[in-house]
Amino acid sequence: MNIRPLSIALIQNKGKIFVMECFDTIKNEEFYRPLGGGIEFGELGHIALKREFQEEMNTDLENIEYITTFENIFTCEAAAGHEIVLLFSADFTDKTIYSMDEVMCNEGGIPFKSKWIDVKDFINNERILYPDGLSEYLEKR
Repeated sequence: MNIRPLSIALIQNKGKIFVMECFDTIKNEEFYRPLGGGIEFGELGHIALKREFQEEMNTDLENIEYITTFENIFTCEAAAGHEIVLLFSADFTDKTIYSMDEVMCNEGGIPFKSKWIDVKDFINNERILYPDGLSEYLEKR
């Protein structure tokens, strides 16, 4: 097993954050995670973030700023994982995305849904947000 480095973007809009919708069939658990992805060898975190948004949404980001790092040890679909997650704040360059309830994205030919979810839903534990520690971070802000 390897530790996977990731970059994800905290994109906010009127008390909501932009997240991908996920489902673990083994745990029968719906959960959410900000968009982003793996950092390739020799690639800086903010560059990986821009690349991932181009690949998954065909869109650009601006105002990218590093916020903090999380270490996430987890199990998803019965597979163990370990990630070092760089969290960045960012904005969409395409401002129309802020008025969309949900956006269909694509990762390696697999479609997934992203949407705006109220931050309070995560803080109040009404919905699950990963990586671990992100809900607590949002609560302190």
